[in-house]
Amino acid sequence: MSTMIRSLAGAVLLLIAVPGLAAKAGNLDSAGTNVFDRASLQRGAALFVNYCMGCHSMQYQRYQRVADDLGLSEELVEQTLLLGDQEISDYMMSSMPYEESADWFGKGPPDLTLTARSRGPDWIYTFLRGYYLTDNGWNNTVLENPAMPHVLWDLQGIQRALTETVTDDEGNSVTVVTALELDSAGRLSTEEYDRVVRDITAFMEYAAEPAILVRQRIGVWVLLFLAVFTFVAYLLYVDYWKDVKK
Repeated sequence: MSTMIRSLAGAVLLLIAVPGLAAKAGNLDSAGTNVFDRASLQRGAALFVNYCMGCHSMQYQRYQRVADDLGLSEELVEQTLLLGDQEISDYMMSSMPYEESADWFGKGPPDLTLTARSRGPDWIYTFLRGYYLTDNGWNNTVLENPAMPHVLWDLQGIQRALTETVTDDEGNSVTVVTALELDSAGRLSTEEYDRVVRDITAFMEYAAEPAILVRQRIGVWVLLFLAVFTFVAYLLYVDYWKDVKK
């Protein structure tokens, strides 16, 4: 019985610890998203449609599911999220033709439905805050020479990179970005832009696993049930073996 209790405790601690370990992986900023913040998800949905869906799709997400999960009326979705002749029952598909866009950009814009699962919210958050302008165009501290331009530059402004030359392990001199500084202000302050990026990231995190809104709430009750069941099982164990161990 004690072995079972230790195993259960270990499993619970592992479930708690894994997200924290994942968040610290790599040189990324913490997104600080909250998928249970419905207002943040609603803002993120509107921002995603207006700034991301010009190129990117969410081919596994329907507008109707978004409306139901985020508490949006069908009328509001039709007014603020639907593009062109789309209907609320449609998937969230970009109007940009994929094959032609591959010729225009050198690579077709990827579908973003599962990006928060594959990359993680911290990666998305840091990526959207990590653009800086060079003489050759936009670059990014997370993904070098991205095919995607900085579509949020009018909100954030234009950043420039502060660099320094260092020597790598093989003795070669390389230039690295040490920091970013705002060269030209955008329409939002730094704090406001960070909130915009956090909202977009939160919506993408939700879209990658819509069931998370229910799964995590159910998970708390499951753990409570297991704790109560373990206690009852232990009492049964003590009562069953008390005469045997005499």
